[in-house]
Amino acid sequence: MQEENFIIEEATLADIPRLVDMINGCYRGERSRAGWTTEADLIAGDIRVEEDGLAKLLTTENVWILKFSYPSTGIVGSVYLEKKGDRLYLGMFSVDVNQQANGIGKLLLYAAEAHARSLSCKAVFMQVIHLRHELIGWYERQGYRQTGERKPFDGDPRVGVPKMPLEFLVLEKIFQ
Repeated sequence: MQEENFIIEEATLADIPRLVDMINGCYRGERSRAGWTTEADLIAGDIRVEEDGLAKLLTTENVWILKFSYPSTGIVGSVYLEKKGDRLYLGMFSVDVNQQANGIGKLLLYAAEAHARSLSCKAVFMQVIHLRHELIGWYERQGYRQTGERKPFDGDPRVGVPKMPLEFLVLEKIFQ
């Protein structure tokens, strides 16, 4: 991680262009192969999220996108959060491919969990593609557990087409 102060705060509509570029670069296309979070071998296409879709999310009740920024370089990480009952859904977790493995993901995850607690949520849960073994292992090391629930991968052709049959595993961290 860079040796400078960082800021974790809610993203705004003004952040959309950078968020879209970073999120797409983390998940899809050749650029994503520079990081360990790529889905390029699993899903065809270069798009994970579009600007209009992200704008819709940012203006939805009970939805937040936290951004991780350095004053010198701007946004280098983000996470989508949505309150669903007494749990917080975590998705679209992204760290710029050039900043991965520097501790940014852990700090963003801690911020997401703090946000869940501030909303009196009892747990944080997520869906992870079942073939993402390294990523599932990382979440498990952070205290998340597989619930045994599986969900179909209902891909949207505008944001990538699966190259093989995929499904999601549901992971959850329950607060004590």
